Amino acid sequence: MAIGHALIDAGYRVLFTRTSELVQKLQAARRSPQLPSVLAKLDRFDLIILDDLSYARKDQAETSVLFELIAERYERRSLLITANQPFSGWNDVFPDPGMTVAAIDRLVHHSTIFEMNVESYRRRTVSDKQNSRRRQSSGDNQQQGATTMTG
Repeated sequence: MAIGHALIDAGYRVLFTRTSELVQKLQAARRSPQLPSVLAKLDRFDLIILDDLSYARKDQAETSVLFELIAERYERRSLLITANQPFSGWNDVFPDPGMTVAAIDRLVHHSTIFEMNVESYRRRTVSDKQNSRRRQSSGDNQQQGATTMTG
């Protein structure tokens, strides 16, 4: 993520992680009464980038630790969240509507929101590769046809 790289270049400490991986670590920390310690360790990062928040469908325990992270960093440290859904679809992420509202409220306060309604670069890369193969295959077939015709 370009923003994260630019901040690292400027001397900031940045953690980039999949949301699901961090949630699992926070869950394990909660089960072993180490959650406050793990949250304190995460506090050393100026920015935490949570990738793919809306892909994971979480249960109440998982969303609880995610909410704790959001609340812990609120107005103190930065979070950058990527999601493939607008906030209106986050009820699928947080099973408790009250927690959904509270999480979004904390995230949007003092925030800059970049809504990027663009095609996925991953999907575009796959599509470009498929189109390239088709063109190459079509060119090979035309060359084979030309060879047969002149041969």
